[in-house]
Amino acid sequence: MTDTSLPDDRRDHIRSFVLRQGRVSNAQQRYYEAGMPRFGIPYAAAPLDLTTLFGRTAPQILEIGCGMGETTANIAAAHPENDYLGIEVHTPGVGSLLKEIATRELGNLRVIQHDAVEVVRDMLAPDSLAGIHIYFPDPWPKKRHHKRRLLQLPFVALLAARLAPGGYLHCATDWEEYAQQMLEVLSAEPLLTNTAAAQLGGFAPRPAWRPQTKFETRGLKLGHGVWDVLFRRRTET
Repeated sequence: MTDTSLPDDRRDHIRSFVLRQGRVSNAQQRYYEAGMPRFGIPYAAAPLDLTTLFGRTAPQILEIGCGMGETTANIAAAHPENDYLGIEVHTPGVGSLLKEIATRELGNLRVIQHDAVEVVRDMLAPDSLAGIHIYFPDPWPKKRHHKRRLLQLPFVALLAARLAPGGYLHCATDWEEYAQQMLEVLSAEPLLTNTAAAQLGGFAPRPAWRPQTKFETRGLKLGHGVWDVLFRRRTET
């Protein structure tokens, strides 16, 4: 699917997602319509002032790919001292996340329904984020589709530049081959350093801030692996 809302010179990357005509439940539609004006942020090719948006100065954390929103909401609820911006393209997931925000009264969570590359590139200021979460992105398992994977060198460079010095980039996947690619592309970014470099394989233990999902728990019981990759932006100039 081609995004015709942007001029040709702005559509300069391969989409990491395909918008499918998924079913939106009545509840998801209801919360979507009521919640987007309150908690949604429209995409605009202009810097976004998160401090003004949330009405306070606090660590600002980006989550790319919120899925159905439960994990994102759990993290925001467990850490009221932080402000969270979630990005999700699929309407059922956005509706579910908005339901979580409304029913749990999460004042520290907002959502943008748009392509993450364009949001990071156009709306987030350099050196501004305390952290970035990318949990279980589409692995695009077929080799001919690997070019669609979100975590490629140009996007990692963009993410690293948006982190404040000392800020972290935390990724997780249940595809071992994609985990290895994550490790390679993050290690190749000069602004980043691996917090688990001294550990076997370079992978990190699951940090306490990432809840273990029901899907993940089922997979672990079946012997499936999950790999966490945790890097920080270097503080030295």
